Amino acid sequence: MLRGELKRFSPGAKLPSSRSLVDRFGVSPVTVSRALAALAAEGLVETRPGSGTYRSQAAPPAALADTSWQQVALTAGDQHAEPAPRVVDASGVLATLAAPPPGVIPLNGGYLHADLQPQQALGAALARAARRPGAWDRPPVEGLTALRAWFAREAGVGPAQVLVTAGGQAALTTALRALAPPGSALLVESPTYPGVLAVARAAGLRPVPVPTDADGVRPDLLEEAFDATGARVFFCQPLFQNPTGAVLAPARRERVTAIARAAGAFVIEDDFARRLGHGGPLPAPLVADDPHGTVVHVTSLTKPTSPSLRVGALIARGPVVERLRAIQVVDSFFVPRPFQEATLELVGAPAWPRHLRTVAAGLRERRDAMLAALRRDLPELVPDRVPAGGYLLWLRLPEGTDETALCTAALRASVAVAAGRAYFAAEAPAPYIRVSFADTSGSEEIDEGIRRLATAFAEVRAGI
Repeated sequence: MLRGELKRFSPGAKLPSSRSLVDRFGVSPVTVSRALAALAAEGLVETRPGSGTYRSQAAPPAALADTSWQQVALTAGDQHAEPAPRVVDASGVLATLAAPPPGVIPLNGGYLHADLQPQQALGAALARAARRPGAWDRPPVEGLTALRAWFAREAGVGPAQVLVTAGGQAALTTALRALAPPGSALLVESPTYPGVLAVARAAGLRPVPVPTDADGVRPDLLEEAFDATGARVFFCQPLFQNPTGAVLAPARRERVTAIARAAGAFVIEDDFARRLGHGGPLPAPLVADDPHGTVVHVTSLTKPTSPSLRVGALIARGPVVERLRAIQVVDSFFVPRPFQEATLELVGAPAWPRHLRTVAAGLRERRDAMLAALRRDLPELVPDRVPAGGYLLWLRLPEGTDETALCTAALRASVAVAAGRAYFAAEAPAPYIRVSFADTSGSEEIDEGIRRLATAFAEVRAGI
């Protein structure tokens, strides 16, 4: 409303006082203050202390500048890079970050629905943290000692092996920059998380796929890939892998780390889904059983809490810790102390274990609802194995199905799903889509989403 009122005032004219605006619109002084601050941030008004608020002077139209030179500057050097030029492409990540249009059911989301987020607990934790003595002081670059100790207990290591990071993606970026020189090969599970492919290509690395099955990465093919490429890093998600939901089989855990150790290589273990189990025991992280320093562990609290709580950790043993620390300091100095303090408040509160139980139950109920809806409306797409954790299902499409066309038809039917192509480092062996139940309100929305997907599927298959 206040934005519309600006049209009544000429540039440079003084606006009514805050008290007048409170009376005019029937809102609180806080609401008026926030609205004026938002308009000021957009450059529409300016506040003059002791004088009042004024409509900003109209700025002259900006002259169009010729920025076409940047197309050369951004790519010329990369074309001569050997053996792999940088490719900066965030499309695979943005596909799951972009908010769907109104009315579209988000079966492509990567974060918890608001109903499963601990929003009240987060607000209370942040408020308590802000009042802590020294809460706004500079933290140690490695992270607060107490928070490092908490992550250490979770992973079964010592606090000296822990670096606090600004979420899992930042930790992954730091790890790849620290461990893999530009131009080298990076072994990845196939399929794999698109975010690691984006980071790798932007750093000039060559992602090399290693096939997986229902029990995780295949060790025989991993060994062959190390021999063939000379790679020094293997990225994997041993627990509730994205997108397949697979858990690395117990018999393969030690063999995977042994293969990497024999190759003189590191394993980056992305443990993003540890707090997204559906109930029942979980295997320990690979890093907990690795005294040799082969495993560099990435973890984060973002997935089980909120997209905006970007606090995670890098965990490693040996000299690599100092390399990781140096890269992180160069990139970002440190994680803001108020976020670290708030995280400590959150995970130290009695409500934290209750929240994790709520998440487990909520995800389990949504998983079961999606499986039931698939069996009813799309039985040919029901996966063979039910994931015991995580928030997604990986659906293989019939041969000849155009997954891109299906995703487009699904959007027309007002449901969003993710095309499988973005999850492969090379050619995909078959068409897939990934469907997520995390960002849904519950079984009713899931039922309707799968009904809409079935309509789109029938439309695409009819055109084959």
